Amino acid sequence: MRRTFFTVFMIFCIGIGHVLSQDFIQIKGSDTLINLVQRLSEVYMEQNPNTAIAVTGGGSGVGIAALIADRVQIANASRPMKESEYEAAEENGVHPYELVIGIDGLSVIVNSANSITSLTMDQIGAIFRGEILNWQEIGGSDTPISLYGRQPNSGTFVFFQEHVLGNKDYSQKMKQMNGNAQIVEGVIADKAAIGYVGIGYVYDDNANIREGLTVLSVAAETGAEPVTPLDSENVKSGIYPIARALYQYVNGKPEGAVRDFIAFELGPEGQRIVEEMSFYPVSGQYLENNKEAGF
Repeated sequence: MRRTFFTVFMIFCIGIGHVLSQDFIQIKGSDTLINLVQRLSEVYMEQNPNTAIAVTGGGSGVGIAALIADRVQIANASRPMKESEYEAAEENGVHPYELVIGIDGLSVIVNSANSITSLTMDQIGAIFRGEILNWQEIGGSDTPISLYGRQPNSGTFVFFQEHVLGNKDYSQKMKQMNGNAQIVEGVIADKAAIGYVGIGYVYDDNANIREGLTVLSVAAETGAEPVTPLDSENVKSGIYPIARALYQYVNGKPEGAVRDFIAFELGPEGQRIVEEMSFYPVSGQYLENNKEAGF
């Protein structure tokens, strides 16, 4: 019996030792990024079994707050950190480094029963501010518009408010959804709906546009040619007016397992996964910015 106890005890100690010998990376934040970073983590852990990575959502603001509090190694964000957030981090002894791991063509979606296929930035802003209330006002059917958006802790909520609504308030009638997937499902179920989601969420598992959705082309201004985010060149070149970077923030220049994981994300295999998940690889000035952090 003593021998059995000793054997079990040794197995327990070996198991604990294995867990303690693992590098553990905790990542939190943007719901736009969660599926992408979970997939990147899965592939990385298959190749690096001594590293454990936990990825959770909650919104960009939640992830950034966790980094400021030094509770995570990486914060996912679909918007840049604010100056006030940088100041709060420095006050807490945290020194944020910014990296871009992909590019998103933030997509404006409507139910496929809607005859509208394109809008201007001004029209989209007016719709989400509650200034345009009926599809008939912009050439559609005589139907009240139903709005679907994100919650205020979402980086997508903030980015869309700044770049499309002109920093004005959303309509109080907008349904605030927990994530991109919930917006997609809401728009598919509601023939009067309009919403905004990351480009990766408009596709099904076969890389086709989800049944029941139309992804609108967007014109930067009245009279300009509407541009679709479904063409990667439109997004990477900046022609599509609602393109944005997908960020990760770390405390100081990354080292060890965190650096290795980010290097994987930004390397050829990681960037292939970014494309497989229907986002676009890092390009242009963002490549230069990443070099400042050593990548």
